[in-house]
Amino acid sequence: MSNTPFPPVRIGTGYDVHAFGPGDAVMLGGVAVPHSCGVLAHSDGDVVLHALCDAMLGALALGDIGQHFPPSDARWKGADSMAFLVHCNSLLAERGWQVGNADVTVICERPKVGPHAQAMRERIASGLGIALDRVSVKATTTEKLGFTGRSEGIAAQAAVLLVAAP
Repeated sequence: MSNTPFPPVRIGTGYDVHAFGPGDAVMLGGVAVPHSCGVLAHSDGDVVLHALCDAMLGALALGDIGQHFPPSDARWKGADSMAFLVHCNSLLAERGWQVGNADVTVICERPKVGPHAQAMRERIASGLGIALDRVSVKATTTEKLGFTGRSEGIAAQAAVLLVAAP
């Protein structure tokens, strides 16, 4: 056992997925991205923010987004997921932490994420109260493999580094 103090950082990861359904846009990172369909979800189904919330909660061992915003609770029907992000960020702050950086990957064939990535970064950075250069949003396809490749749904994964608040 070392006498070296544990560094004041925490790492968390998150993943979320939603099936496509009726609609003409999907919420991604707090941005309505035009698409030929929407998603099936209790809230607005923003996979980017849901994955990010799970990463933040996981880094502090505070459970997952479903524990904090259960789909069985009518209050969250159609809810704006930015409220979830702000709530999770307040949980971090109450415990003396802040997001050092966040990295999100959207996994889908469509819609095209690139044209909207900057707006997503700006919304996320604003919601977290951090500098834009601490938020990354990018996308990848699965080369037409699996449910995302067949355009049956969309997924996102996120990683966050939490640092002790100054």
